[in-house]
Amino acid sequence: MKQVLQSLKNGRTEVASVPCPAVKWGQLLVASSRTLISAGTERTLVSFGKASLVSKARQQPERVRAVLDKIKTDGVLPTIEAVLAKLDQPLPMGYCNVGVVTEVAEGVTGYAVGERVVSNGKHAEMVAVPANLCAKVPDSVTDDAATFTVIGAIALQGIRLVQPTLGEAVVVTGLGLVGLMTVQLLRAHGCRVLGLDFDQRRLELAQRFGAEVANVGAADAVAAARSFSRGRGVDAVLVTASTSSSEPLHQAALMCRKRARIVLVGVAGLELSRADFYEKELTFQVSCSYGPGRYDPVYEEHGVDYPIGFVRWTEQRNFEAILDMLADGRIDVQPLISHRYSIDDAVSAYELVDGREPSLGILLEYAASSGAAARTVPVQPRTLEESPKSTSPQVAVGFIGAGGYATSRLIPAFKAAGARLRSVASSAGVSGLHAARKFGFEETTTDTARLLADPSTDALVISTRHDSHAALVCEGLRAGKHVFVEKPLAMTDAELQAVEDAYRASRSHGRLLMVGFNRRFAPQVAKIHSLLRGVSEPKAFVMTVNAGAIPGEHWTQDRTVGGGRILGEACHFIDLLRFLAGTAIESQSVTAMRSGMGDTATISLGFADGSIGTIHYFANGSKSVPKERLEVFVSGRVLQLDNFRKLVGFGWSKFAKMTLWRQDKGQRACVSAFIEAVTEGRAAPIPIDELLEVARVTIAVSRAAAG
Repeated sequence: MKQVLQSLKNGRTEVASVPCPAVKWGQLLVASSRTLISAGTERTLVSFGKASLVSKARQQPERVRAVLDKIKTDGVLPTIEAVLAKLDQPLPMGYCNVGVVTEVAEGVTGYAVGERVVSNGKHAEMVAVPANLCAKVPDSVTDDAATFTVIGAIALQGIRLVQPTLGEAVVVTGLGLVGLMTVQLLRAHGCRVLGLDFDQRRLELAQRFGAEVANVGAADAVAAARSFSRGRGVDAVLVTASTSSSEPLHQAALMCRKRARIVLVGVAGLELSRADFYEKELTFQVSCSYGPGRYDPVYEEHGVDYPIGFVRWTEQRNFEAILDMLADGRIDVQPLISHRYSIDDAVSAYELVDGREPSLGILLEYAASSGAAARTVPVQPRTLEESPKSTSPQVAVGFIGAGGYATSRLIPAFKAAGARLRSVASSAGVSGLHAARKFGFEETTTDTARLLADPSTDALVISTRHDSHAALVCEGLRAGKHVFVEKPLAMTDAELQAVEDAYRASRSHGRLLMVGFNRRFAPQVAKIHSLLRGVSEPKAFVMTVNAGAIPGEHWTQDRTVGGGRILGEACHFIDLLRFLAGTAIESQSVTAMRSGMGDTATISLGFADGSIGTIHYFANGSKSVPKERLEVFVSGRVLQLDNFRKLVGFGWSKFAKMTLWRQDKGQRACVSAFIEAVTEGRAAPIPIDELLEVARVTIAVSRAAAG
């Protein structure tokens, strides 16, 4: 299918051939008929992409601070690579979509195939969208008009926050699409409206919709508002402009009467003057997109609606309110449409957005679809010249998951190991396409079942969210594939038992199971292991992890999806100590900080040879401190490993120091060991009993930390 993508690295827009998205639980698959380009928001993204690295940094100072912290801890080159990799990912454009439902997933009620819906879907021929981000289109509303629903909901949410009453005087600053929709909604609400903008054509449209207007390029906006309010000051201001300047908010404060309300719907600088707000006791609020529920995974992804008795207007109900007003003619969006393009000519549309000529509402039109778009797209056919020069047969790998870690670490490691990059799967299709193009996969798909059944694929690499790991491991083993799975192996004891059963059943086929415990393959860890090999006395290990805070709404903190950070990441360090101890874990305990989310904890391990290990996994430290430090105490000697860059020995007769010029956590060595084992028919690099043991201990520790 065709989809509009934009590069954050250079601002280039393209219409790419992308696999049709997979439909997850709680979603609808929609064949698009129209999408609306939101000139303000999308112009900002295009301009950001075309800006230099210096300009990008100036626009995001908070990210610059994070980059500087990373340089201090990880070094310059890894940081630069991480930044460039982030900018290299294509951005799917658009959030105003109208189309016809072609598939209804499990967990969805109230929708049927063939119904027209609006959603925040992208500029693509097919979109998969959560049901709570959709609304049915009344028969009397055209596709053209319905594309303005999401823009209208943004305006409506700002109005709900400003709480206007009949007859109040309200200023709308910035008369783009959102501003002009705001004008109409305020007029329908019985308010007097003053529209402010530089563009005379937009001012004329606002007048047509019943507003008084003032051209801020030729008149004093504050004086115009004073006159408009009959000298009393306006009751409210809605700032719908897009600018880096703080002047619109300063002017808004000057326009207002005492105890008036200001709501920022667009984008503006937030260097506020205390005097502006203090003397008049003004209320200021920033509006969040379409309304309550936005960015809440429980509402959007899990489909849990807010009770109407407590939250009258959710984002979905705001969609419905706008559609109702379109249906009875209280909102007129036809004058807002300035241009139309076919999806095939979307690049020209974005040239218009970037300022080739004046524009307002730009529609992209799509040919009628049967909903049978391909879910697998060939990308880069292999040639003899492209194949690595090797006498050994290549291991063909299929990736499920193409997120940040897969594209920055795993896929490059498999390519460097000489694997044949056969297929890469992702749910939405875009990240998979990016990975396929960048690294040379033969195809990209959103059809995981097809990838599993592909006879050309020897090994499966799983780099998806944690809740899918165990099931995919079992499916991969049953399909006769070697399996490399990112941690954790499983999230529950039942899942782990299912994995063990699937592995035992596949042993006759000689299939390998590997977990991406890369730290045990790091060169400095290998050195520690060699030094400890000749020491028979018990060891004491202290692992300190300055993990840093992650918001509670992040998927890794969701107990059902990510399992929490102890399960999702601390397993790395349990495995590392298990490897260095060289003997089984006999006991474990955990003490978690009571305040927090169970991600600041101390884990204690006891080993069969009398060794002990302590893992301090802390989420409450400073980002400017290196993330990982390992200390080993044994027989009057000490080893200290700092952030996988500097290893120092104290009391060792033949070892003093090992320093790397850049951090190496062993990802490439880990993958290389797996590929070599598959190619040469050797045993798995990590014995299955150790994988199962570490998983059981991690699950128990995670459960105890969660209380």
